[in-house]
Amino acid sequence: MPLPASGQRLDIEIDLSGDGAAVPILALREGTRERTGLILVPKGAAVPKLADLSEDPHPAVSGDMRQEIALRAVTPLVARPATAQPMVMLMGSMLPYQWTIDGRSWENRLPVEAKSGERVEMMFHNMSMMAHPMHLHGHTFQVIEVNGARFAGAVRDTVSVPPMGSVTVALDAGEAAPWMLHCHNMGHLATGMMTEFLVRA
Repeated sequence: MPLPASGQRLDIEIDLSGDGAAVPILALREGTRERTGLILVPKGAAVPKLADLSEDPHPAVSGDMRQEIALRAVTPLVARPATAQPMVMLMGSMLPYQWTIDGRSWENRLPVEAKSGERVEMMFHNMSMMAHPMHLHGHTFQVIEVNGARFAGAVRDTVSVPPMGSVTVALDAGEAAPWMLHCHNMGHLATGMMTEFLVRA
């Protein structure tokens, strides 16, 4: 299964197999073959050594959106038309190592604005060759479109935006305040991929 975005949280319910066997849950960091994880072990179960997975021919790929597209919200947003549809352009490069939102760094940011209570459909348009896990403080949003395909997706506060792709999320603007909106890759955030979602009364 493709990996979620950096900083993304998932609630997972697992039914352990009836045979009492240990169940490994593994994670693979993008660009590597080393794994980490945990093992769920019923009382008294043996924990066998796992096979060498370092030569796995299917490494994680940041542009793989199959999981995101397959998920559906248990409690979706109430349907209503959006009155604001901002586009947030994600840009940057490895040389020089600088990442921006709408071509601006934090110091000269141009906030994304909305009114409290307003339905907003925000498109993250990634014009770089890296995925960006975009995180919005103080809100949850519903993923409603990936690369032009519309659906009633998961409710999140962080979503991975694939390289040279787009993700649109819907949300109801909350309390009037300046809320942080940034890439959850800390190296990208530190060099400028951060702005404000400015909610006005």
